Amino acid sequence: MLKNMNLKEKSIKNSQQTNVLNQNGFITNFFSRLRSKLKKDVKLTHFAMLMSVANFLFFHYHCFAFVADNVDWHSFNSIIIIVSLVVIMLVANFLVFYLVLFLFRFVGRLLLALTFAVNAVAVYFINTYNVILDESMISNVFNTNYDEASGFWSFKLVLYFVLFAVVPCIYLFKVKIINGTWKRFLTTSSLTIVFLLVLVFANAGNWLWIDKHATKLGGLLMPWSYTVNSVRYQTHQHQQNKKEILLPDAAITDNEKAVVVLVIGESARSQNFSLCGYEKNTNPLLSKTQNLFAFKTESDATYTTASVKCILEHKSTSDLYEILPNYLYRNGVDVVWRTSNWGEPPVHIKDYQNQKQLAADCQGEECGYDEILLKGLKERISASEKNKILIVLHTSTSHGPQYSKRYPPRFEVFKPVCNSVELSHCSREELINAYDNTIVYTDYLLHRVIEDLSNLKEYKSTMIFVSDHGESLGEKNLYMHGVPKSIAPKEQYEIPFIVWLSEDSKQLKPGISVSQHNIFHSVMNFLGVESPIYDEEMNIFQ
Repeated sequence: MLKNMNLKEKSIKNSQQTNVLNQNGFITNFFSRLRSKLKKDVKLTHFAMLMSVANFLFFHYHCFAFVADNVDWHSFNSIIIIVSLVVIMLVANFLVFYLVLFLFRFVGRLLLALTFAVNAVAVYFINTYNVILDESMISNVFNTNYDEASGFWSFKLVLYFVLFAVVPCIYLFKVKIINGTWKRFLTTSSLTIVFLLVLVFANAGNWLWIDKHATKLGGLLMPWSYTVNSVRYQTHQHQQNKKEILLPDAAITDNEKAVVVLVIGESARSQNFSLCGYEKNTNPLLSKTQNLFAFKTESDATYTTASVKCILEHKSTSDLYEILPNYLYRNGVDVVWRTSNWGEPPVHIKDYQNQKQLAADCQGEECGYDEILLKGLKERISASEKNKILIVLHTSTSHGPQYSKRYPPRFEVFKPVCNSVELSHCSREELINAYDNTIVYTDYLLHRVIEDLSNLKEYKSTMIFVSDHGESLGEKNLYMHGVPKSIAPKEQYEIPFIVWLSEDSKQLKPGISVSQHNIFHSVMNFLGVESPIYDEEMNIFQ
């Protein structure tokens, strides 16, 4: 019996060794076949089509999910739309990849590798935050600093980059490509272009559908979304960055001491202000403040650069006119700009300070938050040698995705909170709580400003708070902001407009409606500045 058991054990051991050898052999054979595939010569046409198919499969789920949601499945035409878009996308990308690889060879591979790398990052943000890479979103990208960008890093982002960029790039640089002759290149290119044109014109009946959804479709197609919109953005920036158009000279009409503190909020939506009807008490201090008025209004855009320009310009225009701080500074007003944000038009004043400069000699908890903007503010106003003062505080208090990092721990009133940059991974309650805490902190900051102004008895003073735009917090599966206003949900453009006035100061006009366009003329009126471009109808004060 013992002998039989030993034989059985030997048999099992031999079987296990055989399995291990077989497994090792399978793995060895797999990598051997993979190496041979990589070493095998591939025709350029086949390689370009393979890259086009990979680009389509890796990066276009949301694009075709959007198409599927916006076609009539009871109509045969919807099938034609979907099939045509798939074929057009595959063929168009094939053509571009083919041209780049044939004409530029190794540089073409580098460009294709860069395309997959940017695509991987872009599709991460599309899948995670439901963003659309239109021109306004590209503007956000170009105006994002390191502190904001670093807040988006996550393991999921790294995973996307490895799977959708690094792995394809390994194949891209290992494979041997047969480029073929110029005759074959010209023939293939010409036939592809003709095929694309035929397909496009064969779908002429669907052009209206495509035009209707062009913004979203264009913002989801890779790599066209960020490529075309980056060119559009840079073109418009070049036009806007021309020397600003100076406004007519202005004059200060009296010697009365007056100060305006304009607080430009970031991503603060009116829906979450208790002053505007929110059921949670997010404004515990301002709700008890005398001579304070709160309004709901709409932002001009859903991203910072356009909205701040709107707040500071004298009229709605695509031209770059002299903005409020520059205009008042040139005409004798003491102007101070303090910011923890970015994206404003060029500010040409002497006293411009960013968060880093303000925090240089700061100690304490507030140094890492927007409270740093208030440091020495009352003393700065008192020390001014001029009677008319404008202070602009450009905050970043409610900017996502890390809302819980935007306020000191003592302002974590609502719990539990979302601490992840991947907002869809948080519960609805956690996300709203974190955002609401930023509004509580905003309430505190504005209350601090009012306290400082109240102690400056020799000045007539006002504080005006207006947000640049709103914020999506998961409604309709959207997060943050940047969707074009024409199709944006109300959460991204409904904002608060809050005004506080010191005693024995001006009064608001009765029954007024307010907007971001009121700021320029209202500030001029409060400071007693006259100008040919002043518009009394846009002034909110009596």
